[in-house]
Amino acid sequence: MPEMTEEQFTTEASAFLTANASRKAEQKAFVWGEGPDNAALFEEVDREQEQLDLAAAKEWRAQKFDAGFGWISGPTEFGGGGHPRRYERIWANLESQYDVPDSGFFGIGLGMVAPTILAHGNPEVVADLLPKMYRADLVSCQLFSEPGAGSDLASLQMRADRDGDEWILNGQKVWTSGAHYSDVGEVIARSDFDLPKHQGLTGFVVDMHAPGVEVKPLRQMTGGANFNEVFFSDVRIPDSHRLGEVNQGWSVALTTLMNERASIGSGSGGGGGSYTKLSAMLRHFGLDNDSLSRQQLMNIFTYGKVLG
Repeated sequence: MPEMTEEQFTTEASAFLTANASRKAEQKAFVWGEGPDNAALFEEVDREQEQLDLAAAKEWRAQKFDAGFGWISGPTEFGGGGHPRRYERIWANLESQYDVPDSGFFGIGLGMVAPTILAHGNPEVVADLLPKMYRADLVSCQLFSEPGAGSDLASLQMRADRDGDEWILNGQKVWTSGAHYSDVGEVIARSDFDLPKHQGLTGFVVDMHAPGVEVKPLRQMTGGANFNEVFFSDVRIPDSHRLGEVNQGWSVALTTLMNERASIGSGSGGGGGSYTKLSAMLRHFGLDNDSLSRQQLMNIFTYGKVLG
């Protein structure tokens, strides 16, 4: 897409959305006591419906990418639009006014993994993977946490042993969102057990369909499975798919975690509906004029605005 002014971009983006999507209908005001009594933190969708939703989301993402709106601020040499990052926010604001498929399937991949690959990946791998990821030809996940390494990520024990021009991965990852429908993943493994824990890690891009990769759902008390555990048994990865230098995986992980903070702060938070429901609940129980309740509600509202 040629360089254009903010006004020109907005005009073209609006024209694309008008031609390819329908505007959202006006939302009905929330009434306390109506609707489902759903208290789940994560929406539980059966896998069959999830696959249908994923197919629709991938189709919409491909349509956007082909029209120049799939990676608006990305480098042109890798298939991006080359526009200022603020154009991404313009697009997000416009798209939010239309009834389009849920983009949540790509949140981790495009908000965290893709920027890390761009920063630390082999140029040939970047050129191959990133256009496919932003077009949703490939869906990606993040493979960090382990049974003994959650909050203390540097304690991870998954092995990465070098074998010529390849690496062999063995170990387990847990709490991996979207692993069951992902094609590639960013993984951090321990490549040197003799170095201090922050210095013996190496990052990789792994093919989630490679021999030796096994994804199992983690069942919750409710019966749903929003997360997965992933087992690696002699999984071979070419050295070209290494991220950053050998034993410098901690800096790769930090890049990803900073991307996570940036993607949260830049705004796909969906807390508005929860705030509306909380307001209705306070009114229902006669607490809408209670100073402490109002203060706590505003704290929630402000926190949501800052993050989303």
